[in-house]
Amino acid sequence: MTPEAHVTDATTRAAALLREHRESIDRLDAILVYTLAERFKHTQAVGRLKAAHDLPPSDPAREARQIERLERLSQEADLDPEFAKQFLAFIISEVIRHHEKLQS
Repeated sequence: MTPEAHVTDATTRAAALLREHRESIDRLDAILVYTLAERFKHTQAVGRLKAAHDLPPSDPAREARQIERLERLSQEADLDPEFAKQFLAFIISEVIRHHEKLQS
């Protein structure tokens, strides 16, 4: 095999691997979006329940437990725990915002 043919073959394999990784990323992005949508459907139901029973929009004790849980899960999954903590904090703030809107 000539050096040029070897480079072309390696480039072709790299392009195929890149395409496979990107296809996986696209599938995972779709899973994330649909999973978040499902999660927010449940948190909206919780918000309506809280509003109907005059319960506070946030539950700091539960939020703290959820953050601890997510940190533990992220460590098990080899995901940066600080990223996971910030991600959950963002989601919680959105949920509380929705709950507050339902109560006004």
